[in-house]
Amino acid sequence: MPEGDVVLRTARRLDAALSGQALVRGELRWADLGGVDLAGARVSGTSAVGKHLLTRLEDGRTLHTHLRMDGFWRVYRAGTERGADRSVKARVVLGTERWTCVGYLLGMVDLVRTRDEDRVVGHLGPDVLAPDLDVAAAGARIPAQGPRGIGEVLLDQRVVAGLGTIYLAETLWAHGVWPWTPAADVDGAALVATARRLMQRSVAASLPTATGDPRRGTHVHGREGRGCPRCRTPIVRSRVGVAPLDRPVFWCPRCQPAPSSSS
Repeated sequence: MPEGDVVLRTARRLDAALSGQALVRGELRWADLGGVDLAGARVSGTSAVGKHLLTRLEDGRTLHTHLRMDGFWRVYRAGTERGADRSVKARVVLGTERWTCVGYLLGMVDLVRTRDEDRVVGHLGPDVLAPDLDVAAAGARIPAQGPRGIGEVLLDQRVVAGLGTIYLAETLWAHGVWPWTPAADVDGAALVATARRLMQRSVAASLPTATGDPRRGTHVHGREGRGCPRCRTPIVRSRVGVAPLDRPVFWCPRCQPAPSSSS
């Protein structure tokens, strides 16, 4: 699933193409929204909130979309879509006189009043990439989860929003934290600060990358059996959370040992 860095990059692309422009196409190919036509509405901007996208219209409505596992947006110069906008995978088409933005395989599409955005994002914790994030306050939410394993907690969007399995693994490795350490025993602010720094670096890079080096996208995530960059111990793949919501986690058994009380 795309994480907060990719979603923010997407929001910025949509914002650059649509902000301040009137829509000449506004097709929502989604169940109960199929009869809605947004053409004529002017876009005020697109923002990311965790893994969610909010495209706000000047008429007081907000288009909420979520990429889930397979979704993505593509931006075409108007007239160059060559049928891409007619794909059976297209869920949303937003077009101006200059650009056509197509959302493919989106996992969520909602149209709500802007004042009611809490209906779709109000359950989220603080966005790790929010410009005004209070790192200390966001971090304090983590140890408040008590005995829950830190890996499970960092994936819980109700605690802090935007992290997925990549930044879970990279953040815990950076701090040498065992993925099943009780949340109450970790420095939440330090973890949030690191996750934020890694994700901001990815947003600023030419291509998304947790390391800042496009030749090496991650340190541990997806590197099962390969040597840890610090100690050369083979990286292990395990799972965190409770089935069926458990997710994979990659970690170094030497750099991220279990706390002595858990041995």
